[in-house]
Parts: sequence; structure tokens; C-alpha cells
Amino acid sequence: MWTPLLAALLLAAAWLLWVATARAVTVQVDGVALEVTTHRRTVRQLLLDVGLTLHANDRVSPGLDDPLRRVRAVDVQRGRPAQIVADGRTIATSGFGRTAREILQEARLVVDHYDQVVIDGATYGLDDPLPVTAAAPRPRRFFPADSWAESQPAVLQMRVVRALPIVVDDGSLPYVIRTTAPTVGEALRQAQITIYLGDRVDPSLGSEVVTGLRVTIQRSKPVSVVVDGRTLRTRTRGLTVGDALAEMRIGVSGMDRVEPPLDVALYDGAKIAVTRVSEEIEVTEEIAPFDTVYVADAGLLIDEQQVVSPGAEGITRARFRVRYENGEEVDRTLEDTWVAQQPAERQIAYGQQIAPQVFTAADGAQITYWRKIRMLASSYSAGTAGVSPSAPNYGYTYSGDMMRFGIVAVDPSIIPLRSKVYVPDYGVGDALDRGSAIRARRIDLGYDDSNLVLWNRWVDVYLLWPPPPSAQITWVLPNWPRVPQ
Repeated sequence: MWTPLLAALLLAAAWLLWVATARAVTVQVDGVALEVTTHRRTVRQLLLDVGLTLHANDRVSPGLDDPLRRVRAVDVQRGRPAQIVADGRTIATSGFGRTAREILQEARLVVDHYDQVVIDGATYGLDDPLPVTAAAPRPRRFFPADSWAESQPAVLQMRVVRALPIVVDDGSLPYVIRTTAPTVGEALRQAQITIYLGDRVDPSLGSEVVTGLRVTIQRSKPVSVVVDGRTLRTRTRGLTVGDALAEMRIGVSGMDRVEPPLDVALYDGAKIAVTRVSEEIEVTEEIAPFDTVYVADAGLLIDEQQVVSPGAEGITRARFRVRYENGEEVDRTLEDTWVAQQPAERQIAYGQQIAPQVFTAADGAQITYWRKIRMLASSYSAGTAGVSPSAPNYGYTYSGDMMRFGIVAVDPSIIPLRSKVYVPDYGVGDALDRGSAIRARRIDLGYDDSNLVLWNRWVDVYLLWPPPPSAQITWVLPNWPRVPQ
């Protein structure tokens, strides 16, 4: 009969036998070593015991099916696990590649140079470095408790986008490009084919890329157009200069000039100049002023005037044909001239009737005069006449009289010398002097040096009766200095 003691002894003996017959093997995974004891016969069975899941391309030395009886160490190098979606199928693999191309080669997938891969939603080129992914944790196990058994690399999700061939006809020999772009515009950009604004692409740039697609590019030519003071640079698909201007909506009409001509074939970098040409008929007038003739009229009082004939200016007209280019006059041709109006002199009658007139001065004195003239009055004395006191003629007037109050300087053609005048606020003056600055309607009122009063104002000057002989009278007075209104 079995007794508890016997049972315990048998178990202890079995355990000692188990320990004595177990083999010690060092398992190293990705450089991390673990010492284990095992009764397994092959490397594969040992790795299953330690809970290590292997993928197809993981590297194990010695081989998985090698016997363990002579093995003291097992070295495992795990590749990055990857799940590849390509050509409608999903492939689970692992590898040591650092680029998508190397991973795909390890998975025995053939790829084209233009193929692309999508990893976590981002597009990568075949030779771009793969992104670094964190290890994916898994639940802890009671045994064994080591770093490589507690975690495993995250699975790299990779999708292969196959490049599609499309034919591009760019005006010369058609050629084939391969692209993964979804639209024609992106495919041309990937192929570094420049499309200008004026180029025409058929099908359009937004069209979907499909297998067997043929893309035709009708190229535009760069041209510059100088027109209306501006320089326009653009590209056009027109065949001639006229086509280019029509495409740019630049109108040409009448005598406008285009260089090169409208029917010249376009070439790259063509420079087109549009010159706006116009002609106008311009009529000019040349005015000939009329002459003014004064006619004596004994029936009019002196200084009265009456227009007998208003006069008319002579008008000569000329007709020109004027040519403009870009708004600038370049030619003027006289076509004809004609007299539109003959000049006619203006006749003004002036009065020659002289009659005594009476003026009442401020002091009540009655002043009889024959003419009243509006004049600009100034004043002077012997000391202000501009003659040196040492000069022999110092203090003498033009008539030889000594300078004194009551002597006035006048223009003899307006007021005869030795006649008398009356000036309000001055009194009666004798016209006994003249001066180089005293002309026409100027009068200079004389003073003694002791009582000089400065004048510079317009006054009415009364020429006292009797009048001089008619030969000494200037019937039409000059308006200088100009009398203020």
C-alpha cells in the first residue's frame, strides 16, 4: 500500500531525475539573453516553450529543426512584422529592410520604380526610410518574465500603390510615363512636365488617371504685345499674329499698323507692336487785329468819345490733315486756306468842343476850368528833386523859376507849360516844371523843403480857363498810368 511518505519520496526522486536530465540552453533574442533548462529535442520546441512567436523572415541560429543535444545557445534576430496589401491580397511577413523596397523584396513582391507605398496614411517612396514604430505591448505572462517576451514590435501596415502607364503626346514623339497620381495634373507634375497657363491638356488636368490613358498637350507660345502704352506678356496657342491678338481681345481697325503683320506665323518669344494710327481734320484761325482810328467831332465836348464803327478782326482759316500714331502727332499736311472775314477798322469820334465849366472848391471858391483830368499825384521839393545842393541848377525848375510851393511838374503834351491847374487839397499850381518820370497822367506837386507833404494818390486835376491854342491840346488822352475803375 502507498503511504504518503513513499509518495513524497517517489516525487522527489522524479524531480531530481528531471533536473539531472535537463539541458541548460542560453536563448538570446535581439541581443537580450535568457538562461533556460529544457528537455525539448529541437530548437523549434524550445522557442515555443519560452513563448516566442516567429515570423517567416526571422533569423534563428541554429535552425529551428536542429536537435538540442549539442546546442548550448540559440540566437534569434526578429525582423519587423509587416502586413502588406498589394494587388488585391494581404501578405503577413517580417523583415530587416530599412526601406519599403527592401521589405517588399524580402516578401518576394516585385515593384516598379514608380510604385509608391502608403504607411499609416502617408505616402512614401520606395527608397524612403521607413518610419520608426513603437513596440506593441502584450499581456504579462507568469513565465518567463523577460523584456523580449513581454513586448513585440508593432506590425507595420503597408499598402502598395501600383503606378499606371499613360501615354503623353507633347507635340513630338509620344512617350510613356508611369504614375501613382489620381489625376492627370498631378501625374504631369510628378513627371516634372511643366504646363503653362495657355497650354491645352486633353483630357483636362482634373481627369482621373486610368490604365491606357492618352494625354495630349497642345503647347502655347510666349509672346509680348506692346499696345496702347502697355506691354502685355502672355502665352497663346494661336498660329499667326492675328490669332494671338484675337485671343487677347486686342482690336485692330482702320489705319492701325501691326508689326509683324497679322498673317505672319507665330514663334516662341515673338514681339508684336500695335501702333494706333488715326487722322483728324483740324481748322486753325489766324486773327488779324483791327486798327482804331480817331475822328474829330466838333459837336462833342472834349474828352467825350463815341464809337462810330465797332470794327472787325480779320480771320484767316487753314485746314490741316493731322496724322497721329499712339496719340502723338507725326505729320501735318496743309490742305487749303481761306479768308473767313476781312478786317474792318474801328472808328471812334472824339470831342473838340470846349466850354467853360465851374467847380466849387471845398473853401467855396468858384473855379472855372476847361478840362478835368484824372491823374496820379506825387510831391517833391528842392531837397528831394535829386540834384546836389552844390550844383548850379539846384532849386531851379525847368522854366528857370526857383522851386517853391505852387509849382507843379507836368507832361507838356498833356498840360501846356505856364498854364494853371487846380488840385483839390493842394490849390492852384503853375505848370512850370517837368521831369523824366512825369509822363501822361502823372503830376508832381511842388513844395518848399519846410512844408513838404508826401503825395501818392489819384486826384482830379482841373485845367483853369482859358484853354491854350488848339495846336497845344492833346484831344485823346493816353490811359497811362491806367486809371483805376
